Amino acid sequence: MPAITADDGVKLHYEEAGTGAPIVFVHEFAGDWRSWEPQMRYFSRRYRCISYSARGYLPSDVPKGAENYSQDHWREDVRAVIDALGLDAPHVVGLSMGAFATLHFGMKYCALGAPARARSLTLAGVGSGAHPAAYAKFQDDSKALSETIRRDGMAKVAATYGHGPARVQFLNKDPRGFAEFAKQFAEHSAEGSASTMAGYQARRPCLYDLTGEISRIDVPTLV
Repeated sequence: MPAITADDGVKLHYEEAGTGAPIVFVHEFAGDWRSWEPQMRYFSRRYRCISYSARGYLPSDVPKGAENYSQDHWREDVRAVIDALGLDAPHVVGLSMGAFATLHFGMKYCALGAPARARSLTLAGVGSGAHPAAYAKFQDDSKALSETIRRDGMAKVAATYGHGPARVQFLNKDPRGFAEFAKQFAEHSAEGSASTMAGYQARRPCLYDLTGEISRIDVPTLV
């Protein structure tokens, strides 16, 4: 399986298709590299498309311990994929948790006054849990979900969290697509998912505290 090596030695599985200007897709918590298959099929007609499984998501490596799943790790993994594949300023597209990693990549590597490492950023669902009124609860819920995953395993979590209010509209509009999502979610590593929740999701900075840094991003950015 093709893989690149992150700065700390973690192997990240990736797949690519197509030729042209590059697009890197960064997945959400309940997804993995497979989540982007519809986009890979469509955009690879005109672009070089890359999707990868984040650390903790098979078949990428699953390091143990929440300390290996920080905001910095996720940001630098985006950069490591770009560097390892020799991509010249790709479009970077992130969803939810992946959008937050993409945002942090943009704040560090696409800021005013430095050569931009991306030609555009797409941040879909980047504000989940970000509003000050919901921020503390989001952190608490992330810690609780981490403990639930360790206690009950992925199959049970996929049958509850995977069918929660944020997901049910997918079930309503595309039952076949939802069934594929739920099956893939249940296959995730419990260690990787629990550590991601505890080390990354539960420690995400409040989006509203980042407005100064966000304003310095100097490439087209769709929120």
